[in-house]
Amino acid sequence: MVRRVLARPAGRLGAGILILIALLAILGPVLAPHDPLGSTPDPLVGISGQHWLGTDYLGRDVFSRLLHGSRESVVGSVEVALVALVVGVIPGLLSVYLGRVFEWTALRLADTLIALPFLVFAVAVTALLGNGITQAMLTVGVLVSPLFFRVARAATLTVARSQYVEYGLISGASIGWIIRRHVWAKVLPPIAVALAQTIGVGFIIVSSLTFLGIGVQPPAPTWGGLLASDLNYLNFQPFAPIAPAALIMATVWACNLLADAIRDVSGQAGRALTNTRRLGARRAGGSQPVLAKGRS
Repeated sequence: MVRRVLARPAGRLGAGILILIALLAILGPVLAPHDPLGSTPDPLVGISGQHWLGTDYLGRDVFSRLLHGSRESVVGSVEVALVALVVGVIPGLLSVYLGRVFEWTALRLADTLIALPFLVFAVAVTALLGNGITQAMLTVGVLVSPLFFRVARAATLTVARSQYVEYGLISGASIGWIIRRHVWAKVLPPIAVALAQTIGVGFIIVSSLTFLGIGVQPPAPTWGGLLASDLNYLNFQPFAPIAPAALIMATVWACNLLADAIRDVSGQAGRALTNTRRLGARRAGGSQPVLAKGRS
């Protein structure tokens, strides 16, 4: 499936942008030209050769803070997606096979999590457990998990009605073997789509929380924190919010492009489109030798 995703322009573009963002998160602190926490006697300086994006109200280099803040944003969004994946997919798969009591309990719990406002709940949990990016992302991941629960459950229900799955159950096969052998391959494509979308949503959530000062306390740099600090000095630097906002928008856009590419190549429609293209390429490649042989 990876080759089919990368064969589409949207998949290549989305994957390329996300790879650049990941490299920025890994190498950003190393490539930063200045100390992100070090201040200079020149606050609110414009763009120059020494300060590529100027300085903030405390004289700190904005470009260096942007590079350092990329790691927190990327790690936070990935934590949200992975927590939601684990908490949502496993109950979604098992709710089809473990009886009505487990199914009813899992459905009611998912409905409860959907009804909770994630931002208010994240603030409350962070206040109880302490202000930290890990606590906030764990909370948000649990609140986002109903998306994976519903996707996994819907895909499993479709596969569970298949004759070969019913035959396996009648033959005495265990539920774990059936999930590994038959169900997981069918459930994986929609889960991959949900995972790519959730990473994009995670970036928005992390930026929103850090914009409010939740999860990562100033002066630690984050993309959302840079937006919050820049908004107070737009009269002096109207261009300041452009860089962090552009990075957030590009990352979310890339995640959506990748999710669309995975959705297009998965399922019957995606396989039919891929097979049609392969058949057309084979016919186009095989027509030239035939013509040459006829002329000879």
